[in-house]
Parts: sequence; structure tokens; C-alpha cells
Amino acid sequence: MPFGFEWLFIIVIIVVLFFGVKKIPELAKSFGKATAEFEKAKIQAKRDLDKYKQENIDIEREKLESIAETLGIDYTNKNNEDLKKSIENEINKKKDR
Repeated sequence: MPFGFEWLFIIVIIVVLFFGVKKIPELAKSFGKATAEFEKAKIQAKRDLDKYKQENIDIEREKLESIAETLGIDYTNKNNEDLKKSIENEINKKKDR
């Protein structure tokens, strides 16, 4: 059974027989362009995802600040996690009353 290098050799022979020697540079160029386009799309998708995450973080912060303001909690100098804990504590205090 063929291994790594042997498979590569077999594939090269099949490509040469199927497409001919003159078409190989064109195929390589097309493959290179397709690879570059894929990388561009991957980078753009990552940027879009990061932008979406940042927008959601901003929206979450606005909601937390609104809730904190309603409950009379000072939200300055608190990160989201601390603010969530403060809101939860305040809600629990009001339930116990």
C-alpha cells in the first residue's frame, strides 16, 4: 500500500495524464488564486465576527447600566461582571423585603 510520497507521485501522474503538461501551470495559478480568495474571505469573516461581538458587548453594557440606574446602583468603575453581581444582589435584597 502506498504512503505519503507515493500518493503524491501517483496524484501528479494522474494530473499530468488527465490535463496535460501545458495545463499544469494554469491549474497551479488557479489554485493559488482560489487559496488567496479563501484566505481573504476567512479574514473578512473574522473581522465581521469580532465586530458583531463588540456590538453585542456594547449593547449588553447599555442594558446593564439601564437596569443598574433603575435599581439605584452606581455602575461607574464597575466591569460587566461586577455590575451583574451588584444587580443580582440588589434584586435579591428586594425579594427578601
